[in-house]
Amino acid sequence: MMTTEIAAVLAILLIAVILFVSERLRPDLVAIMVLLAVIMSGLVSAQEAFASLGNPAVITVGAILIISAGLFRTGIAHAIGDRIAAVAGKDELRLTIIVMLTVGIMSSFMNNVGATAVMLPAVVGLCRQAKIPASKLLLPLAFGSLAGGTLTLIGTPSNILVNAALLERGLQPLALFDFLPMGLIAMTLGIGYMATVGRRLLPTPPPSTSPFVNDQANELTDTYHLEERLFRIRVPAGSRLIGRSLAESQLRDVWNLNVLAIERDGEEELDPEPDTIVFQDDILLLEGKLREFRKKDVEPYLQILPPKQWSDADLESAQIGICEVVVAPRSSFAGRTLRETHFREKYGLSALGIWRGERPLRTGLGEVPLQVGDALLLQGPREKLRILKREADVLFLDEGSTAGERLRLHKAPVALAALAIMLIAVVTGWLDLSTAAVMAGTLMVLLGALTMEEAQHAVDLKVVFIIAAMLPLGLAMEKSGTAEYLANLLIRVFGQLGPTGVLAGVTIFAGLSVQLMSNSTTAVLVTPIALNAARQLGANPQTFAMAVALAASAAYLTPISHQSNLLVMAAGGYRFTDYPRVGIGLWIIHVAAIIVFLPIFFPPGI
Repeated sequence: MMTTEIAAVLAILLIAVILFVSERLRPDLVAIMVLLAVIMSGLVSAQEAFASLGNPAVITVGAILIISAGLFRTGIAHAIGDRIAAVAGKDELRLTIIVMLTVGIMSSFMNNVGATAVMLPAVVGLCRQAKIPASKLLLPLAFGSLAGGTLTLIGTPSNILVNAALLERGLQPLALFDFLPMGLIAMTLGIGYMATVGRRLLPTPPPSTSPFVNDQANELTDTYHLEERLFRIRVPAGSRLIGRSLAESQLRDVWNLNVLAIERDGEEELDPEPDTIVFQDDILLLEGKLREFRKKDVEPYLQILPPKQWSDADLESAQIGICEVVVAPRSSFAGRTLRETHFREKYGLSALGIWRGERPLRTGLGEVPLQVGDALLLQGPREKLRILKREADVLFLDEGSTAGERLRLHKAPVALAALAIMLIAVVTGWLDLSTAAVMAGTLMVLLGALTMEEAQHAVDLKVVFIIAAMLPLGLAMEKSGTAEYLANLLIRVFGQLGPTGVLAGVTIFAGLSVQLMSNSTTAVLVTPIALNAARQLGANPQTFAMAVALAASAAYLTPISHQSNLLVMAAGGYRFTDYPRVGIGLWIIHVAAIIVFLPIFFPPGI
């Protein structure tokens, strides 16, 4: 029976889903609004709501992120990625299989977004060596990380959250490797699908449709269509620019132009400093809209020179380089503009273009809020590029990346030992998962695999806020009777097929929900419904809980369903429609595998 409380919970849930899907607000802000809504509506008390910040599941997720960072900083993850080229060679089919298998195994012990981020530069390099489009391997990379998260309890936050729900209700929790049989089936079927049907559905972009589709010989000036925005001017006698610095010229502020080079007496200075003085007969290489520049009637002050054919060499020298980077997960740049990050002042680099989705952005770059997965084309001093490479905010995709400079290879045994201790402690029952994970993260810091600052940066506050703020909505669903109400609906629809039929309904519902929300949010909201359905049927709650966890990893249909999908979108030049076209078959196989095989390993009847 529908009550006022149930109606309130469903209204909050509906509004939250709309906001998540529309992306008008940041997802962590939406989650905090949900937290406030359930408190202010009286569905849960403030004490109950804010207690979620200390929930063991939240702590465990944060600790796993720290452990993932330790595996990254000590070079273990990179070493795994570097081995692929030697094994796979340049065969596209073999590369698809080995990339998915490698990232899947990595995702079973570290955060799957982190595994995707670590593998991304290596896979782009493999594509350049093999001279195949990056679009042929990057979506398999993301999908492989999702399938690999089903191998162990720590493979993805949704597994941890589902297990926490069992513990909170006094039910038998899932063990570390209880997921392994189903995870192996999901990953094997996923690799098989992508190696056969899926890879034939992947897009093959024509040249210059993405910065990463061709080999390294591809001109970035062509890729980003910079030829449409590069032009030269000469400073004639009487120009008001003579004797002024570039900063005083207002070329950037008034005409929205970037000065990429100054040619003087036959010598060219790339990426000149803002305090560089302009002299008569200087030739400036500018990046901006020539048509708008012509409208300013600037001929008495600046003479526009005839156009020429541009190449990457025009923007590079022994001291100045250009490169492409991708905004990394947990980057401090995400959600902020280049102007807000003081990017030019901090790093001494200029952004020439931003690649988002299927197209480059070249105007108003300083005012574009950056997103995880955005590609940036940068120009600046090579020593400044090396400094940026030591930061965790971006991933360098060029083969010359010196990412190894920041790795502590001699600490790799420490990271492996900490991971092994955690696994042994959990498997033997010596420690619960949250305690063991915190211990492993602490060991990595104490023994020098990570600094405390790196550990703090590794904890994605957005993820933590979303999980902690959405948990009270799950509690409100329980207290208000909403979970039981929705469980009754599922039983009414699928109940005539018995526990296995209801299990199928739960699986499909969770598998569809994750396309609109994160896997963590799906786990928080669908698990109470699944456990209520299991209770009413007298079925095995572990089976229903695992169905939710496994289905929450089937985020194959939209780029917004998982950060791994979003991370490869720009680098692969994918469109939104590429995800459902390639992923629908994989989604069907994944969900069908749960429905068919899960009752064999975890019979739904008690």
